[in-house]
Amino acid sequence: MSSNDTEWLEFAKNLAIKAGDMITEARTNSSFVRDYKMDHELVTSTDIAVDQFICGRIREHYPKHFILSEESSPHMDLSTIADDVPVWVIDPIDGTVNFAHGHHHVAVSIGLYVGRERILGVVNAPFLGECFWALKGSGAFCNGKPLAVSGAKQLRNALVATGFPYQKTALLPIIDRVSRILHHCQDIRRNGSAALDLCWVAAGRLDAYFESVKPWDMAAGVLIAEEAGATVGHYLSATSAWPEVVNGEGLIVSTPDLFKELLVLMHCEK
Repeated sequence: MSSNDTEWLEFAKNLAIKAGDMITEARTNSSFVRDYKMDHELVTSTDIAVDQFICGRIREHYPKHFILSEESSPHMDLSTIADDVPVWVIDPIDGTVNFAHGHHHVAVSIGLYVGRERILGVVNAPFLGECFWALKGSGAFCNGKPLAVSGAKQLRNALVATGFPYQKTALLPIIDRVSRILHHCQDIRRNGSAALDLCWVAAGRLDAYFESVKPWDMAAGVLIAEEAGATVGHYLSATSAWPEVVNGEGLIVSTPDLFKELLVLMHCEK
């Protein structure tokens, strides 16, 4: 851990909390507009406003850093960035559908990596009053209290979370995979925010999580889960150009004792 890392973490925490205030104010005042990108994925004016706020502050304080953001730079070519340059990975609102429909499972997600290492992650859930964070090698926390995974050892008694894509043409293999897991675990939850699902694994509220997600959905939450003792891996081979450090394809995160059994079930294709 360097002094830079600590400074970046405090900066990210402050950003995430201020962004959370923007989100709660927008809902309280009903001051947001719904729109759709790619004809089917919901985005609101608050997503855009929060993204502009976060990215603007990062550029102001760290002009030499790069920013991968869901809303403003989702197609950035990360392969051209030198290994010693910090890259911020931003999801201004993870759980936009939840936000627009008045649900509480909504989060600001801010991650930072350098080269092949995740450095920090901050996930702020403003409607739940919880801010999760982690710094590589320093543990994971929620509102200042240390986090640890549940320690679940038997899948039959495990609570597992997942999610579904906006693109419905990819549902059949996903539903088959969910069915296989559901037949072997206690139950499945679909909460609508990958970042928070990862934090809930870290907090011991969930025992495992699996889904194919984008870098901004997982960059912060995966580090928080890792630092709380979770095992992280993939059940699908990488097909995208995203570097491993932010590759969310076929992401699986669980307590150490559940990981292998879950991975075997993922691969039991019909």
